[in-house]
Amino acid sequence: MIDEPIFEIFGISIGLWAIVLFTIDLAVRVFAVIYVPRNRLPTAGMAWLLAIFFIPFLGILLFLLIGNPKLPRQRRKRQDDINSYIATVVAELPHDESLAAQPDWLPSLAYLNQNLGGFPMLGGNSAELDHGYASSLQSMIDDIEAATSWVHVEFYILCQDDTTRPFFDALERAVKRGVPVRVLFDHVASFRTPGYHAMTRRLTEMGADWHRMLPLDPLKWKWQRPDLRNHRKLLVVDGSIGWIGSQNIIDRSYNKRKNIERGLKWQELQARVRGPVVGAINAIFLTDWYSETDDLLTDGNDPRGEGDVTQDERPGGLACQVVPSGPGFEGENNLRLFLGLLWAAQKRIVITSPYFVPDESLLFAVTTAVQRGVPVDLFVSEIGDQALVYHAQRSYYEALLRAGVRIFLYPKPYILHAKHFTIDDEVAVLGSSNMDMRSFGLNLEISLLVRGETFVKDMRAIEDHYRRRSRELTLDEWMKQPLRSTVLDNLARLSSALQ
Repeated sequence: MIDEPIFEIFGISIGLWAIVLFTIDLAVRVFAVIYVPRNRLPTAGMAWLLAIFFIPFLGILLFLLIGNPKLPRQRRKRQDDINSYIATVVAELPHDESLAAQPDWLPSLAYLNQNLGGFPMLGGNSAELDHGYASSLQSMIDDIEAATSWVHVEFYILCQDDTTRPFFDALERAVKRGVPVRVLFDHVASFRTPGYHAMTRRLTEMGADWHRMLPLDPLKWKWQRPDLRNHRKLLVVDGSIGWIGSQNIIDRSYNKRKNIERGLKWQELQARVRGPVVGAINAIFLTDWYSETDDLLTDGNDPRGEGDVTQDERPGGLACQVVPSGPGFEGENNLRLFLGLLWAAQKRIVITSPYFVPDESLLFAVTTAVQRGVPVDLFVSEIGDQALVYHAQRSYYEALLRAGVRIFLYPKPYILHAKHFTIDDEVAVLGSSNMDMRSFGLNLEISLLVRGETFVKDMRAIEDHYRRRSRELTLDEWMKQPLRSTVLDNLARLSSALQ
């Protein structure tokens, strides 16, 4: 007769270990059901629960690493300070509630945007669109060369290479003229580019005041969810000229070997704006600067701008509203803006998005627009640069096509990275925000709402240019996709909700 168990680990029988592991596993699952969905979108909560239930150890590890979509508590406290500062700035900006009087649905949307992001709609602006990669970069360089007061630079990716070196040369010459140059760039995105350390040395040597946004530096207790990033792209010169759009400061190939081998080139859209709204764009820079430095710039850096920022009284002056968004805000400001526009549209919707991965609310808004008689065109790239996002986006094509959305594929080797859309004949939006769950919940973004027929007409011309170059995807063509592509698309779609 055997008195002792045959198998033991640290003196504990295998049977007892099994009971302990089962109890721990059950406790984790029960805790996950209670904790994970709390204050989270249903799709995101379900995706995390599936990950934890089917791959428990890896799922838990990933959830602990990237499961919290909020910025650290200290940064959220700074956001509260920023919101108070924005309110002070807004009180002194010249604005008129009548600016949003037309179309008749715009006043409530402008109120929503101000309620969420803090900025009113400002009149008397002008804007020029530039969809040439080299030409927009050169125009930004020319504005820096003419700077007399200060230059504020903020980009998701800032890289010194053969294409962008003249940009850095212009910054250096501005410093030598005695013009303060302040630079912000996202730490993770810029760090991953070739020549990062050479770029930061160049900024230091020229005398620019530069800082990393959302730095990951655990040795200095600077840490947050690693994929919470500052995705904004803006340039403000002397408070009188502002640039906003989709373009980063990097070569058109993004200097990646695979991109170069495939011959990929990024297609962007930038807007050069003048008028009171430049002060609101600059206020976004100042708030991001404060978040990274604890330094609230005031003297000589009035966010309302300097120089020629008087209201444009000419016919066709644009009414503009800056809408910031990101995990520092309580709600998804950009998603609410997009939804409001889609539901309000009466005549036509044209969307351009490199990464179109909608949540349920956005998908319903787009498909319902077609069903209520509003034509919807969607411009996306024929090929992708990020496999997971590319396949997640493709997983929505069947539903969109069946609803009647027209999908146009911008031809390779170009990646259509521009982010903008137009509503009817009077309203447009452009900026840094994609139409995906990352931009809605994880990235700090900036969008510009513009009311003005002349501006929309200019943007329609760019959309027509896309249409001439693109080919339309049909439902018949799409239904011939091989099974392996469908499987990849669906798997990517599940992972896209993990936020």
